Amino acid sequence: MPQDLPGYYFDAEKNRYFPIKGPIPGSSHNSSAASTSTSTQNSVSKPNLVNKSCRRIRIKPAKLLQARELYGNLITCSKGKCNFQEEYRKMQASQPIVWKYHGTERMGDGALEQIHVNIDRPHGLIGTDVLLAGSANGSLSFYEFGKVGQQFDSGVICMPDCVWPLGTEKGEKLVEVPGPLWKPSGASVQMSSNISCIKMYGKHFNTDGSPMQHVLITTLGSETSGGSVYNLNLREPLDFNLRTPMLGVRKVTSFNCTVWTADCNSDGSQAVVGTNLGAALVNLETGVPSWVFRCKSDVLSLQLDHSGKIILCGLRNGAIATVDTRQKSQGCSDRLTRHRISYPSHKPSSRATQNFGKRWFELKGNLFHSHITSMPSSISCLASLQLYDQCFLVSSMDGSIRLYDQRLMQRGPIQMYEGNVNSHTRIQLGVDPCERIFMSGGEDCNLRTWDIKSGELLFEDKFMNSVPSIVCWPRELPRVQDERQNHTEYGYGQDHSWGAWLGSHEGLLYTRWS
Repeated sequence: MPQDLPGYYFDAEKNRYFPIKGPIPGSSHNSSAASTSTSTQNSVSKPNLVNKSCRRIRIKPAKLLQARELYGNLITCSKGKCNFQEEYRKMQASQPIVWKYHGTERMGDGALEQIHVNIDRPHGLIGTDVLLAGSANGSLSFYEFGKVGQQFDSGVICMPDCVWPLGTEKGEKLVEVPGPLWKPSGASVQMSSNISCIKMYGKHFNTDGSPMQHVLITTLGSETSGGSVYNLNLREPLDFNLRTPMLGVRKVTSFNCTVWTADCNSDGSQAVVGTNLGAALVNLETGVPSWVFRCKSDVLSLQLDHSGKIILCGLRNGAIATVDTRQKSQGCSDRLTRHRISYPSHKPSSRATQNFGKRWFELKGNLFHSHITSMPSSISCLASLQLYDQCFLVSSMDGSIRLYDQRLMQRGPIQMYEGNVNSHTRIQLGVDPCERIFMSGGEDCNLRTWDIKSGELLFEDKFMNSVPSIVCWPRELPRVQDERQNHTEYGYGQDHSWGAWLGSHEGLLYTRWS
């Protein structure tokens, strides 16, 4: 085993040391302790203690502003020296305002994606935000978010009602009430089966600044047919005066298996789908699939890296594998390299049988062995970070949520997040565009928000009677002159409100912070 060197990590494939560059989110004093096995075993009993601790140390707004005036950006609090901007953001994140849209029941419990499109109106084109909502019953719907729908005679208007905090007076005073959702006539399509993924891909803008977008849509499959991959072309303006504004939906390919999830590369030429047989690359022009990873355990969640050559796969058995897509197999998996991987069984082991605490399973593909790890239960969601491209969040179906660095996978997670409740449900992790916080629903119907860096639970409460399993943040960051400010400073001292969409069986909800 190579010796650990301070400030360096060892890459087994390249057989050499590499320096650990840049700050790693979550690399705080408590992250090492959080990665121990004892914290995992006691995670069930910790949430209440964590919640009380988080709420107890929260600085009141008046004291926070007073400290800012007296001491500048570096202030003193019960935790020691604190950054004013970070504490201000945490205070914002701990006070969300949530609206529920009437008439949207079971419309967004499969997948959500907010996109910016051009709509053809009588006096010309207008850009507007549209919410694509996919349901677990296979319905795909367009919802216009704003006031464009007021110019048309037909359609359904869904009005928002503040459900948190209790009593609408606070929400109306602090933050502007979001506009209604307008669903035009004919803006729905019944797909072949449950919608499992909606994801925008390709370039966001043409050279002239106009939007040029495609949307990847996958269906889960049914008892009679497998899952399918679809492409929605949004390059042409939508005409909601027509009865069929969604004619741009085109089937790319079909599988004889279940399609759980999908992702696509940056240029929109290829997509990767996670199935109950493994992971396959799909050419979005020709529709030809090629298997890059085969396994008897379902790929419930996956992420492509920035290069489009590496796939992070989360499996039903709890394993997380990193796959190189450059080894492909056209239709057949016999040419893929075989691997036999061990992973903890997470059951009480017997001292008499040393192998009782491990299970073995076979994988096929070009794997990075040093980047393989496992969670205590089935993978619920993987979410790669864009600013720290080696880091990713992962949740499992026992309530565990962890932050990993792919360079340090063998050392365990660099941060853990307590308080989540899950036992068998696929629930999304929603990371805000600036990658400071993330949200997740729980099987107790609570919505929770954590700080990515510190692991602190910022918000936890219940305002619905179903699981908020879908989280959708707008993809585009606010435009500012300093690109670095997008990720480090924007949101403090700006005239800007940011929010996210939630999907559940009860309908669509919108969450906003002032």
